[in-house]
Parts: sequence; C-alpha cells; structure tokens
Amino acid sequence: MAEQMSDDDERQQSPPSDLDFTSNKARTCIVTGSVSGHTEFQSLYPDQVLENVLENVLHFLTSRRDRNSASLVCKSWYRVEALTRSELFIGNCYAVSPARATARFTRVRALHLKGRPRFADFNLMPPDWGAHFNPWVLAFAKACPWLEKVYLKRMSVTDDDLATLAESFLGFKELVLVCCDGFGTSGLAIFVSKCRQLKVLDLIESEVSDDETDWISCFPEGESHLESLIFDCVECPINFEALERLVARSPSLKKLRLNRYVSIGQLYRLMVQAPQLTHLGTGSFSPSEVAGQGDQEPDYVTAFAACKSLVCLSGFREIIPDYLPAIYPICANLTSLNFSYANITAEQLKPIISNCHKLQVFWVLDSICDEGLQAVAATCKELRELRVFPVDAREDSDGPVSEVGFQAISEGCRKLQSILYFCQRMTNAAVIAMSRNCPDLVVFRLCIMGRHRPDHVTGEPMDDGFGAIVMNCKKLTRLAVSGLLTDKAFDYIGRYGKLVRTLSVAFAGDSDMALKYVLEGCPQLQKLEIRDSPFGDAALCSGLHHYYNMRFLWMSSCRLTHQGCQQIARAMPRLVVEVIRSADEEEVYDRVQTLYMYRSLEGPRNDAPKFVTIL
Repeated sequence: MAEQMSDDDERQQSPPSDLDFTSNKARTCIVTGSVSGHTEFQSLYPDQVLENVLENVLHFLTSRRDRNSASLVCKSWYRVEALTRSELFIGNCYAVSPARATARFTRVRALHLKGRPRFADFNLMPPDWGAHFNPWVLAFAKACPWLEKVYLKRMSVTDDDLATLAESFLGFKELVLVCCDGFGTSGLAIFVSKCRQLKVLDLIESEVSDDETDWISCFPEGESHLESLIFDCVECPINFEALERLVARSPSLKKLRLNRYVSIGQLYRLMVQAPQLTHLGTGSFSPSEVAGQGDQEPDYVTAFAACKSLVCLSGFREIIPDYLPAIYPICANLTSLNFSYANITAEQLKPIISNCHKLQVFWVLDSICDEGLQAVAATCKELRELRVFPVDAREDSDGPVSEVGFQAISEGCRKLQSILYFCQRMTNAAVIAMSRNCPDLVVFRLCIMGRHRPDHVTGEPMDDGFGAIVMNCKKLTRLAVSGLLTDKAFDYIGRYGKLVRTLSVAFAGDSDMALKYVLEGCPQLQKLEIRDSPFGDAALCSGLHHYYNMRFLWMSSCRLTHQGCQQIARAMPRLVVEVIRSADEEEVYDRVQTLYMYRSLEGPRNDAPKFVTIL
C-alpha cells in the first residue's frame, strides 16, 4: 500500500516538530512499584527497544520514496514507519479507501490527495466523473482530529465538505485547492469564519461559484495568523474594504495573489499595508472603471520599491502596459515572474526582463514573439523553468514563436531544467540543440499545436529531435511529444528514456509498435497519457507486465475495443479498468472512446456515474 500512496514528483516536507514522541531513554524501561516501596525498572523486550530507536530515527526521514522503501523491510518497520508519518500523499483518491488510509496512518497532520487525471483539464472527461472529497473528510474527522493541512488537486469539494473541515479540526491551519470545483463563496465564508488558526488559504485554478456571499469579511476579527492568501481564480467581486482590513491585521502575510476585480489603485493600498510580501499577484493591473478622471494617481513606483522582499510576481489579469514601469524597481530581485495572463509585446517586455538577472521561473504568453525570447536568453542566465503559452490556441493560428526563440533559449539559458513550449512550427535542429545545450532538463514538453506537423524546414518527422532529448538529457522524468512522429521516435524513448515517469502523447505514432516500445522499454513509467493516436488492443496488451507498477494509463480516441479492455481486466484483477463515454453518448460495444486504468487496493469504486463502465 505504501507504493499506492507515493509520488516522487513532489517532495514531502519535514514532519511537524510538535508531535508527541518521548525520547529513547524514556522508552527503554518501564517504571513499576515493588513490595518494599522501592522503584524498580523493568527492561523492555529487545524488539520493543529496536522499535523505539527506529521511531526516533524515522522522524528524520522525509522523502516519501525513502519512507515507502523503509516500510517494506519487515513488519516492524512497516508498523513504525506508519506511526511516524505525519504527511500522507495519495496520488489517486481511488487507489486506496479512506478507511484503510486512516487505519494505517494514525498520526497524520497533513493530507495530500489527488483526484481526476490531468486530461480532465482539457475537457476530455465528462463532468461529475467522481473524485469526491466527502468520504475522505468524514473519515479523517473521526480518525485524525489533529489534522492541520489539506492539499487537494482535481477533487470535487462541496460547501458542506468545507464546513466539516472547519468544524472537525480545531487546529486546522492550511488549505490548498488546485483545479478543484463544487464549492462556492458561501462555503468559503463558513470555512474562514471557523478556522481561527488559519495560516494558508490558496485557491489555485479552481472553479468557485458566486453565491453572492461576502466571504472575505468572514475572517475572524483580531490579529490574523495568515501567511498566504491566494484567490486569483475567484471570478467574482470581493469586499475590498474587508480585504484591506484583513491584510492590515496579518503581520505574517508573505503571499498574496488577488483576482481581476482588484484594481491597481487598490493594489497600491494593499502594498502600503504589507511591504513584507515576498509573493504578489497583482490582480487586474489596470485602474478601476469608477476611478475619477481628475484623481491623482498614486506613486506605484514607490510602493513597489518599498517591497524589498518581493521575489515572486504574477497577476496582470487585465493589464494596461502603461503601468508596467511601476515594477522596474523590483526586477533585479525577482526569482519568479508570471506573465501568462499579460498580452504584452517584446518591446514592453525588454525593459523589464533586462533587469531580471536572478530570474529562475518565467511564464509568459507567445505575444512576446521570438524577439522577446531572445531578450530572455540574453539576460536570464539562472533560468530553471520556462513556460510559453499561446494567446490563440487554435490549430490553424499563426504562432508568433518558433524554433528561433526556442534555440535562443537553449543557447542562453544553459541551466534550464523544465520547459513547456507551445508553438506552430519547430525543427529537429532546434530540439537537438536544446538537448545538447541543456542536458539538465528534467521536464520537456513541446506542444506543436497543429496536428502531424513535420520539421517545417526539412519536411521530415520530428523523430530525431525527440530522440536527442531522451538520449542527451539523462535526468529526464517528464516528456510530452507532438508533431509528426513515427514509431521511430517511440523506439528512441523506449531505448533511452529509462527515467521517464510521465509521458504525454497526442496525434503521434504509426502503429501498435510505438506503444510497445515505450511499455517494454521505460521501467520507471508511472503515468501515461495518450489521445488521438493509432494504438489498439495489441498495443494495450503489451503492457501487461508493467501496469501494476504504474499509477494510471489514459487513452482517448485511439483504436481500442471492449474486448481488448476486457482482456486486461481479466488478466489483472487488482487493476481498475474504466471505460468512459460522453454523458450523452449511447454505449457502443465495439468501440472505446476513453480508457482510464489505475491500480487500486480496493477494487472498483462504488460512486461511478452511468457513463462509466467498470470492466
């Protein structure tokens, strides 16, 4: 079960220091009374002494992978590791039941739980598929009343769940909801009103319904413990006066990300109240529509200059570029800059990026063109992560970035470890150059948006480019491929991608051999996502030896049949095989629209909707 609850893509933090464990000396003997009235010391059994020592040692073991390995040594280690685990990560909420998790891990203070697969973000999964938080919060409320932190990703969370969370855990401190849905502002109001020790409330890319409830004003009065407040995804107005009062009474606040209903004038007022911020999401970064024309503009430059600890900047939801010079004073200190909502040009970017010498993370729209990427390459020598998103994601659009900007980045940013790059055209030469110039790449995601697009200079498939990535980037663990790819590219991946854990494939491959190369050649593969590719039952069956080692396999719009999927289900009873169709689609026996397979200790789930058939 330890492996079901592991994910090496993320790091587990150190356990809280306030767990109640006694020292070795106190555990190596038992104090008893004697007939004469003198105290006697009765020694524990050697196995008990060993467990006591082991318990104290395991407190220093924070890596999930190491802890999982330790739990497999023997029954004693299995038991002690569970007792000392304060943070529990479950990469698939259906891989294990809440009852099993709470029975084994009885001293958990932090829960990390993931639900729907990533392709759900692209509308490839019908709504109401599942991943409900309710059974988890009810189970932990009974078994772990000392729970302090919850991190959820792609889960369905209701207002009642938020109320249960607030009422059941009196010392609750941190809630992070990433890509979650099902709740609204009324649920947030109940939650924040009852969590008096709340330190973190981060709502990231989640869908929050507008119940016309003023949730910001529901934070308890008095000095707040808030350290992080993120609500940039909340698409409804907020009570700014209440927010301003909350920020003013939150001296520990370090992270604040505002939604698009906060104007730049209001941003100024908040920055004056909180110059200690290290992370700031600016909101709209444009003036309010109700601002008077004769009103004097605040000194935004001075406000930003006063925030000397600011290292991470994002937001710019409805940017007016004329206000960009306000951030010039802090550029030299920035390590992270997110312009993924800012439709700016290369000329508007250059004065900013030319001062960002410490920048390590940069997200941006392709509106900056190749020229903007060349400016980034010229300055940002410490860059570790780059994401370039499209302004227009249509397949037939004219992409403003190409292999020119891509190669400039590879030549100028040699410390790059992660890249996500959307474009319309690319060359093998540019990708090969990236593999040689940036050998430390761990994540490589190249998304050529047009289907089956070859090297736009030579007309050849993109096989050699992706082959070079897996050959030269020895640390690569995550790969997304696109463009015109033959089975040769997958042969490269199978032969050289020995550390690849996550592989995403779209509109690629010639035959079943492509998938067979990957499933037989990538021993570390955990997550495999495939759409619109010519892989059928033979390809699916080639992974029988490996599926128990994987977290999941997703295939949509391929060439699978019910018979082939049923064969997998019969051969691997501990694998849950879900066949998913659109909510309004009639079941067609000889065709599988979407296959989602995952390992589970519990067997088929009991909350599957009608459009899901579990084989």
